[in-house]
Amino acid sequence: MKLAIISHTEHYYQDGQIVGWGPTVREINHLLGIFDEIWHVAVLCPGQAPPSSVAYDSPNIHFVPIQPFGGPGFMDKIKVMWRIPGILSIIRNTLRQVDWFQFRAPTGIGNFVIPYLCLCCKKPGWFKYAGNWVQQHAPIGYRWQRWWLSALQRRKVTMNGHWPGQAAHLLAFENPCLTLHEWETAQVQSAAKQFDKGISLCFAGSLTPNKGAFQLLEAFSTTGPFFFSQIWIAGDGPERARLSAQAEQVPIPVQLTGFLGREQLNALYAKAHFFILPSENEGFPKVVPEAGAYGCIPIVTDVSCIGQYIQDGINGFLLVDNSVETIALKLQKIAGKSQEFIQLSLNARSMSKLFTYEHYLQRIQDEIVAPTLMKKQPPHLG
Repeated sequence: MKLAIISHTEHYYQDGQIVGWGPTVREINHLLGIFDEIWHVAVLCPGQAPPSSVAYDSPNIHFVPIQPFGGPGFMDKIKVMWRIPGILSIIRNTLRQVDWFQFRAPTGIGNFVIPYLCLCCKKPGWFKYAGNWVQQHAPIGYRWQRWWLSALQRRKVTMNGHWPGQAAHLLAFENPCLTLHEWETAQVQSAAKQFDKGISLCFAGSLTPNKGAFQLLEAFSTTGPFFFSQIWIAGDGPERARLSAQAEQVPIPVQLTGFLGREQLNALYAKAHFFILPSENEGFPKVVPEAGAYGCIPIVTDVSCIGQYIQDGINGFLLVDNSVETIALKLQKIAGKSQEFIQLSLNARSMSKLFTYEHYLQRIQDEIVAPTLMKKQPPHLG
């Protein structure tokens, strides 16, 4: 079987090869466990690739470029209208070469590609909605895409979480980030982790107020060290210098590591005891199970479906919002749970196994591919 993936994932030329955003590229590499060949229609950008970019593993994955488009200005949005026919032509030609498609939403091109796929494409396929399905103040384009996917078509949609009144074709799916081998290796490396002294905290994400790194450091600088002796902040962004200045006001050592590659980040998880991501909005952040696999107890905001996987006081801790006051109060309360930390760590490790690629591929096969192929089989006579 051959698959076309359509997304807005940014790709770049680097050292003579195409590279794209690491988490998406890793997932597509693993989809070759089901499909023989994959074509990925996505954006090819000029300039230098960010450090999170990686190359595809196999020559059976073919990149089909579309030019970058869009922008914050009104004229940027008007220019998109002139680009739509060309983008749809590329998608149409790619679909002729494959048996299946996957569209990755939400994204700007989804506003016209989703209706095109629903109305003009007869091939089997499914949609992956990677954002927050229940985001209350989502951009109008995202709300439009959710409406199309839920009300106007019946192909399967994989999404973060399960919600009241959810239609049968909307499937709650884990967002994969670990191989089973990586998960097993993490279990070995974290087996001896102790919580009796030198408790450390790590954060991994972009250095923006939305992700909560600024609120986290303010909670420490205004309320105290709580029970931690060290904070690591992994990530980068245009406001890193401001965050670095804020870190000087914290009463315990704070190390801003900058961007870390996957192996470096795993080494950090192996050392850390808690992982915190006090973000304002998420789908389901892959860093939570990645850290959990190493026994890091997650402290995360209860947004989207996060509370469906992280149970407060069982395998982690939930924040009702990402305000400074909420973070400080929760960290104070966690200090009283010190006798439970080892069990919480074990439970976080168990939760993370749901996010292996093997589990993900099995669900794609059982819940999307196999039922569709069964419907295409002729009735048995005899």
